Amino acid sequence: MVHLNAIPKDHEIDRPLVEGMDKLKLRFESPLSDVFTTSVYGSRFAGEDLPKHEIPETEMPKEIAYRLIKDDLSLDGNPLLNLASFVTTYMEKEAEDLMTESFSKNFIDYEEYPQSADIQNRCVSMIGRLFNAPTTGNDAAAVGTSTIGSSEAIMLAVLAMKKRWKNARVAAGKPTDKPNIIMSSAVQVCWEKAARYFEVEEKYVFCTPDRYVIDPEETVKMVDENTIGICVILGTTYTGEYEDAKAINDLLIKKNINTVIHIDAASGGFVAPFVAPKLEWDFRLEKVVSINTSGHKYGLVYPGVGWIIWRAPEYLPKELVFNINYLGADQASFTLNFSKGASQVIGQYYQLIRLGKHGYRSIMTNLTRTADYLSDSLEQLGFVIMSKKNGTGLPLVAFRFKTGEKHYDEFALAHQLRGRSWVVPAYTMAPHTDDLKMLRVVVREDFSKSRCDQLLQDIKLCLEVLDQMDKAELKRNQEYISKHLTTHGRTGGRSHKHYHGETHSLQGKHGKTHGVC
Repeated sequence: MVHLNAIPKDHEIDRPLVEGMDKLKLRFESPLSDVFTTSVYGSRFAGEDLPKHEIPETEMPKEIAYRLIKDDLSLDGNPLLNLASFVTTYMEKEAEDLMTESFSKNFIDYEEYPQSADIQNRCVSMIGRLFNAPTTGNDAAAVGTSTIGSSEAIMLAVLAMKKRWKNARVAAGKPTDKPNIIMSSAVQVCWEKAARYFEVEEKYVFCTPDRYVIDPEETVKMVDENTIGICVILGTTYTGEYEDAKAINDLLIKKNINTVIHIDAASGGFVAPFVAPKLEWDFRLEKVVSINTSGHKYGLVYPGVGWIIWRAPEYLPKELVFNINYLGADQASFTLNFSKGASQVIGQYYQLIRLGKHGYRSIMTNLTRTADYLSDSLEQLGFVIMSKKNGTGLPLVAFRFKTGEKHYDEFALAHQLRGRSWVVPAYTMAPHTDDLKMLRVVVREDFSKSRCDQLLQDIKLCLEVLDQMDKAELKRNQEYISKHLTTHGRTGGRSHKHYHGETHSLQGKHGKTHGVC
């Protein structure tokens, strides 16, 4: 997700650190003050503002540039304590070395870097087979590609479904102006973006206070002649639950309804095949025509790499694919961008052959055990557990307070934990769930039992602190943490004011929190 940023006005650039006071500068008395000494901090650059708005007129030594930027980045949070994100925060040094050595390779230049292109093809084959893509018979011709992440993959999937639907409508002499797509109201925001960007109506199957995933019967009832497809999520962002793709598939066949299913396996694509191999969600189901997954989530690669596989070329219309002879060789391309580095694809290949199925199975099983341990421990602390256990969902824990039990809410606990450096997000659930609030911990590869115990100790400590506060103290405490310990509070917010208060998304309409990937 790219953040829109307002470009500061000239008078805002020289704003003092403290309102009402002059902006001060260090005075340099020595004529040698601008000479690079043996110490970075002995140079004049250490006494100047780091450039923020204009490109500086002159150079600075590379050692100083490196150190000053490194110092600036030290104010970022600790990725190991960020339990909001699914994105990989650990890879082996050998994988990092391979990726670093490939920084300069433009992946799109197949003629210059044919081996990198072939490595992508190997990954597509391995992932396609992991998802049970058809590989036998004369008609077997599954196709796939790498992407920047699942967001791009989903955009491509929506484009393919819309174009295929439109072609069929044109051939039948029917109008093509009202395409729609059916999905759960718990979808990640990239689905809302795809529908809006490509002018497809969103038809939501709303969650309820006791159901946080799509309802198969209701879903199938919503299908009409303008439906381009159905999105089924293999591991929802909020509770990690797997939506029932098989039930939807079987209902479509039973009722002879001609529409297709896309599986959003952004998080579950590298979990379910190893933890729940008998679960039918992939190309084993007749109506499933495309699947996306994120290599940078449980595929165990640094961001950003994603993958999308189509069952057969008929589900990826030829007119969307461009054959380009730009850098020396004919290339069949279906992407939303052109140039990109080869590092992440190479990192994915490393993980696939380094770990193998046994390695992935061991890691995902360990994560599931840790999630179950955390879930059971939080239950003992009195929380209501909203996520699934024993590998029937993603390795995450979604939990909330018992209704009416506390004089503070889940957001207060999230703020208090932030004061202990943990990022444990609180969310307002999808619409029609009675404004249900929840917290969520994503269990990643580097979240060991030892770190889990440290988190539990801090949750218990924060609960004790909050229990002792009255409502006035709670309000002051949350205001302090929000203002001084969160990024938005410290910076005052950098987003452009023109875009505040949008009302077209689920968050804008219903207050649902857009979850972090």
